[in-house]
Amino acid sequence: MGFTDLLNEAGGFGRFQMIHVALLSIPGLLMASQNLLNNFTAGVPRHYCNIPNITALAAATNTSVAEHSADSLLPAFIPLENSALSKCTRYVHVQWHLLGGNTSHNEEHTNLTELQTTTCVEGWTYEKTDFLSTIVTEWDLVCNLRPLKQLCQTIYMGGVLTGAILFGGLSDRFGRKAMLLWSYFQLALLGTFTALSPSYLAYSIFRFLTGMAVSGVILNSVSLKVEWIPTKSRTFVGTISSFFFTFGQVILAGVAYSLKDWRQLHVAVCSPFFIIFLYSWWYSESARWLLLVDRPEEALRQLQRVARINGRAEMADKLSLEVLQSHMQKEVRSPRTVHTAYDLLRTPAMRRISMCLLVVWFSTSFAYYGLAMDLQKFGVNIYLMQVIFGAVDIPAKLVVLGMLSFLGRRMTQGLCLLASSSVIFANIFVPNDMQIIRTTLAVLGKGFTSASFTCVYLFTGELYPTIIRPGWASAPPWPGSAPWPLQLCSSWTRCFPLCPVWYMADLRWWLVSLPFCCQKPTAPHCLTPSKRWRRSGGKAEAVSH
Repeated sequence: MGFTDLLNEAGGFGRFQMIHVALLSIPGLLMASQNLLNNFTAGVPRHYCNIPNITALAAATNTSVAEHSADSLLPAFIPLENSALSKCTRYVHVQWHLLGGNTSHNEEHTNLTELQTTTCVEGWTYEKTDFLSTIVTEWDLVCNLRPLKQLCQTIYMGGVLTGAILFGGLSDRFGRKAMLLWSYFQLALLGTFTALSPSYLAYSIFRFLTGMAVSGVILNSVSLKVEWIPTKSRTFVGTISSFFFTFGQVILAGVAYSLKDWRQLHVAVCSPFFIIFLYSWWYSESARWLLLVDRPEEALRQLQRVARINGRAEMADKLSLEVLQSHMQKEVRSPRTVHTAYDLLRTPAMRRISMCLLVVWFSTSFAYYGLAMDLQKFGVNIYLMQVIFGAVDIPAKLVVLGMLSFLGRRMTQGLCLLASSSVIFANIFVPNDMQIIRTTLAVLGKGFTSASFTCVYLFTGELYPTIIRPGWASAPPWPGSAPWPLQLCSSWTRCFPLCPVWYMADLRWWLVSLPFCCQKPTAPHCLTPSKRWRRSGGKAEAVSH
């Protein structure tokens, strides 16, 4: 008998678990806002060089201002590129003759010298159709400074990776609830302060620290869910919880469309975490973790509380330290050690599992964020595109819920990755002028990748032992999400089709290696180097060396 038997006797998936999962899932509505916020706070509106006092200049040269509006005078100051005003250059000398001859300026003096261009030394003018204010318009992150737009997202993802290692390791030592509470508070405070950033440097620092908090929230909330629900309910809970992230993507589109100001948007998506921080004190610390760190009295109190909330008061009275020890003898007697990243590679079984999951996480997160970020490249209204990208997750996750129940984790994971990579790979061969087809394939690829995310989150939680589940075992997703802003170079758009090829190669490696390593149906609660896993009659079992 193990801890799952205790949970079943305390009510299984009862009233406590329903409330617990619901409260932990509500912040997921805002997690999408954090990860995809750069689409709107760093949106690039149409822009061109700022020409101050344009009408006064026209009047000074006897140009008929009455016949020309300020916008119609711009071609005399700014060259055209693909029938649109240049974004980064302007004429050194005004070219009045380009207005169609409605000028008294002597056109005979037009020569190559007059057609020389220069940079936008007086700044830029931004259209306010899609965005009222973004960090791009705030600090002129266009033209030569355009790479800084993507850099701030890379910095944020770096914070997420750092948080996965830092907060995950701390939660193994100080508990899931304590680190989750701190992560909520840090996200609420620093995320709101981001709106007050006076400079790009301050903004980047706040985004890095916010990313750390986001990682702490995700990892510890997932651990608290998994460790308080019976094994048979994890598939359902994991999939339903992922829908909160899906609906959060649609909510983000609505909030961003309503505000269109990056400072107000940061406050809108971060300040609600103050409320979440207040109600999160109701959470129960993981009894599994309390037992493994030799705090059985606290674990007993938490289990008794759960049993009473579930309407099993008689079971709560029967629970005692002796009952706990009889159910968790092996785990309670295991040596108390501080676990590091080396534990993921120390034994052959853990080494195979870690390497396989690392490949799956990296390829999935790289493809997901490569598609979900920079929605402006699709040439469709960015708010509508965000809604479509969020809505496609709904049928994808409903399908994956059935697949997980009938096909199992490994087969479902493989099919989702295969479908995702096939669709993205096919997009390479679609001509650029067939924008509708390219966008449709991208939406399908995003849906399959999202389904893969749902599966691998559940898979990772079940394959890794409890003692390292939210810590070092949780870092693999984030390295794959950081490289996508390699759009730092302007030529990246031409190189982008090569990414799905790399992704397909990663998938082939995963499909070959996974059947040999991710065979264990349920995770142990502690690391046991003296054990290894072998196949026996189609099932995995532990044997001693």
